[in-house]
Amino acid sequence: MKRIAVFASGEGTNAQQLINHFKSGDLARVALIVTNNPKAHVIERAKASHIPHLLIDRKTFSETKFLLDELKKYNIDLIVLAGFLWLIPAYLNKSFHNKIVNIHPALLPKFGGKGMYGAHVHKAVIASQEKESGITIHYVNENYDEGEIILQVKCDVALTDTPETLAAKIHKLEHEYYATAIEKLLK
Repeated sequence: MKRIAVFASGEGTNAQQLINHFKSGDLARVALIVTNNPKAHVIERAKASHIPHLLIDRKTFSETKFLLDELKKYNIDLIVLAGFLWLIPAYLNKSFHNKIVNIHPALLPKFGGKGMYGAHVHKAVIASQEKESGITIHYVNENYDEGEIILQVKCDVALTDTPETLAAKIHKLEHEYYATAIEKLLK
């Protein structure tokens, strides 16, 4: 059985979808939740699901191999980013080459890069008068949102959409497609 570490910085709705998706099958399990935010609701989700969680700070994440050692301790096969806002350091990318996956709330390569997350993305999409948006599931490399694309799913952007209504459409796509895309990667 494959073991997944989910990195999240906030609410953890995508993390919860992954936990739920894999808890009853025999392909994989979410074995560890990693967060950089001591107030992140994903910690409560981890506790409720009896999944260990690890709180990291920037120094531990960027300047040491502590995290790599922890991931090895939990026998992690795949890292899944679910609203994790820090750039993955080189040592982690090297150790988990093509084994770190992210979901982005827009159709890359547009609206990606540092600072392009959550409402910032949706505001930019609407301001650019895009006719469609969507999600991009991609491998992680040394740059924000530039890894090889695994899957893109589109939705229409209505003239009446606000960042909040567009976010709701995007969340629906994330919850529908992220876990199944991860499942296909693990088979």
